[in-house]
Amino acid sequence: MNILKTVLLAGGFGTRIRDVANDIPKPMIPIGGQPILQHIMSGYAAAGFRKFVIALGYKGDVIKQYFLNYGANTHDLTVTLGKNAKVVFHENNEPAIDGWEITLAETGLKTMTGGRISRIRKYVEDDDVFMLTYGDGVGNVPIKDLVAFHRQHGKALTVTGVYPPSRFGEIAVRNGTEVVGFNEKPQTSGGLISGGFFVCSRRIFDYLDDSEELVFEQGPMRAMTADGQVAVFQHQGFWHPMDTYRDYAYLNDLWEKGTPPWRSW
Repeated sequence: MNILKTVLLAGGFGTRIRDVANDIPKPMIPIGGQPILQHIMSGYAAAGFRKFVIALGYKGDVIKQYFLNYGANTHDLTVTLGKNAKVVFHENNEPAIDGWEITLAETGLKTMTGGRISRIRKYVEDDDVFMLTYGDGVGNVPIKDLVAFHRQHGKALTVTGVYPPSRFGEIAVRNGTEVVGFNEKPQTSGGLISGGFFVCSRRIFDYLDDSEELVFEQGPMRAMTADGQVAVFQHQGFWHPMDTYRDYAYLNDLWEKGTPPWRSW
């Protein structure tokens, strides 16, 4: 069986975090000195999934340059100049990235999430299943269990449901697994919201087109829900987005204390 690919949506303008992300895309905001994007990818890699497709847009060149220059950015190195020029990278304590395969795909500066997914279709259309997530939230979601759950129920889409503050939209669930609706911004809520960490069957492309305005979380997900093609994997463990400076400080504080629940290396 081929290793499942993970698509990361990393192209939106997103929420600018003052004094942190004025000149970099949000997925490059650091936690413990490493971009949150790399933290997310490390979680998938630890579960054995090391093939990635990153959907780029806003400041995508920053993400490209980070990975193109990964060795120089993250290692001590010795440079020998002249006729026998060479660069030697010294070992460090960075997450193990051996064998990571990363496709960096330009999907348009202003393209919304649905259009971005449609525009990376050529990189995943030969796979019956692929994973999908955002580039700005971390969690200790059990990825292998999530994939097994998706294969078991056979629907087009699995969304990971989490329990965050009420400022997020809520998922309405029937029979414990079937999504029947979405409440975008409840005033108070003790229910599930989408934490991303999707698993997709390629049938989702029947609900997508590559138009710039297509928002995955609106028309396509609602249409799949109406067709009974969305299930929720309930995750009661850690999940946290990075939307504000408070989020940034909180996640970095967990890292500095040595207690980040999402750490997998």
